[in-house]
Amino acid sequence: MTGDDFAVRLDKVRLRLGTQDFELDCIFPQGQVTAVVGASGSGKSTLLNLVAGFEAPDSGRVVIGGRDVTALDPSERPVSSIFQDNNLFAHLDIFTNVALGVSPALKLKAEDRQGIETALARVGLAGFDRRLPGTLSGGERQRAALARALVRKKPVMLLDEPFAALDPGLRSGMAALLLDLHAETKNTVIIVTHHPEDIKKLAQRVVFLDRGGIAYAGTTADFFTTQNVKAVDSFLNG
Repeated sequence: MTGDDFAVRLDKVRLRLGTQDFELDCIFPQGQVTAVVGASGSGKSTLLNLVAGFEAPDSGRVVIGGRDVTALDPSERPVSSIFQDNNLFAHLDIFTNVALGVSPALKLKAEDRQGIETALARVGLAGFDRRLPGTLSGGERQRAALARALVRKKPVMLLDEPFAALDPGLRSGMAALLLDLHAETKNTVIIVTHHPEDIKKLAQRVVFLDRGGIAYAGTTADFFTTQNVKAVDSFLNG
């Protein structure tokens, strides 16, 4: 795969956190959805944090869009992140929460306000502008977080188990929404999940982590038929 084919690369990245060592060398193809999978403590969130800039490698490089971003702060990277707890401010209405994705200082132009309204409509939250997060369901709060990521218009989106707290029906709806939006934006999505159904439904590729390293990296189809990786077999059949 050439430099033009991938959006994100962890290039011989090494990191120690406490007593855990991580060795990550992998690529994430441009415009595709890649699922990051593995047991608890295997390094899934650490991988996302390295891409986002919340963790810095001890050695190696983080490359996004062909640019070495290893030394850049999270705010300087072309990345949007959505977490399981959605990171909405409870005292701010939904419009303002989404607006923070455009301008942390809330300095909004007319076109910014229109873009926020459009994003809310696209995720099914038209008319929710003045609602507080506490009055929304879990699925609605995740939709608001997705709208905030959309208005940031970054080429890479990171999702850390964003559907984990949702019931099966809401999970399915959010997955379908994510696929629809991905088809429109053609962005690169890296999603951490532990649900095989999410992997099948969402991802073209899988990166499977085991004990801080990469045990498998390849297509989703091959992932579900692989038979020679013990950790993968345990995950799929455990």
